[in-house]
Order: sequence, then structure tokens, then C-alpha cells
Amino acid sequence: MVPSGAIGGFVAETPYQSLQIRLAPGMLDHAASRSRQLAAARLTHHHMLRNDRIVLLGQALESDVKAGSPSGPLFAENVGMALAVELINLVNDPPGEAIRLSNAQLQRVLAYIDANLDQPLTIDILSREAGVSSSHLRTWFKAAMDVTIHRYILRRRVEHARQLLLQGDRKLSDVALEAGFAHQSHLAKWMRRELGRSPSELRRSKD
Repeated sequence: MVPSGAIGGFVAETPYQSLQIRLAPGMLDHAASRSRQLAAARLTHHHMLRNDRIVLLGQALESDVKAGSPSGPLFAENVGMALAVELINLVNDPPGEAIRLSNAQLQRVLAYIDANLDQPLTIDILSREAGVSSSHLRTWFKAAMDVTIHRYILRRRVEHARQLLLQGDRKLSDVALEAGFAHQSHLAKWMRRELGRSPSELRRSKD
């Protein structure tokens, strides 16, 4: 939601579709005066907002426009007024925002990481898995795990590689790829950093 006259937007990390609806400031002021609530000027930016009634009203308006507006301008005006009321309600009764990942969200992210260590793991993919924005996931994951999400993934990959190395005599290059590292040198760098030993040293230690 972007107030009239303000510059708003966001950087999308994946392709998306949008439905843009513009309401005249006068319509918001009229809705505010009728409901004796705060003036429309109090509206502020909202990102990552989910309001099912706004979605339904937007879909109804979109369907009518695509059909050639058979319901006429009165229908559009009524939908617009209903949208104005919903927006004003956001000012007077703003939805509570989570301040951390729920246990279920965290477990979904951790399980996804472990199941896909050999695949590209981006913050965008993991934020969709958690159902939060990428910026929130970065902040809340570190608060929950006391480590950045990037470092956590590296540690899990190192641990997975360690287990593979101890299981048999597979090629180090194959182990690196299966654990999600770009190449053998990449694996060696992080294994030395996390475990204090190279893959070759680790393998020799099991003999």
C-alpha cells in the first residue's frame, strides 16, 4: 500500500504479477468522515500485507473490468468505497506483526536446507518456504539460531561432507558436489575453517 503522492515500491527477487488499484484521496477522506475515523492522510506504506477482504474486493473489480464493466460505474464506486474503508481500518487497527520465526516456520526452513544441501539454496527460496520476507528471514533466523543463514548452510554442508567422507572412499570431488560445494577446493576451505582439518586429513583419521 502506497499513500498518494509518496514514492513506493520494492525490489522483487522473482517474477510476479500485480493488480494496481488507485483510489482518489477524496474517496478515502469521504470514507473516513462517514466512519468518524482518522483522516486518510494518516495512511502509511505497508509491505508484505495480507488482507483477504482487500484481495476479494480487488478480484471483483478486476473481473468486472475484464468483462467490459457490465456492472457500471456505481459498482466500481461501491467497491472503491469498501476498499477505502478497509484501508482506513488498517490505520486504526493495524495488524500485529510477528517479531520472530515461529517454531513451525523455523523447522520448515531447517528441514528444507537438510533435504536440499546439494541444490542451490537462496534466501529467496528459503523465505518462500518460511512464508516471510527475505529481510525478515535473515534477521529472525540469526536471532533464533545465533548464526547467519549463510553460515548455517555452510556448516550443514560441511557436516554432510564429513559423514560422506567417513562412510567410504568416494572421490573428494564427488563428495564436494553432493554436499553442495562448487568444487573440491571450496569444500577443503570450509572444512578447514569449521573442523580444523582438510578432507584428506579427516579421511586418514578414520583409518
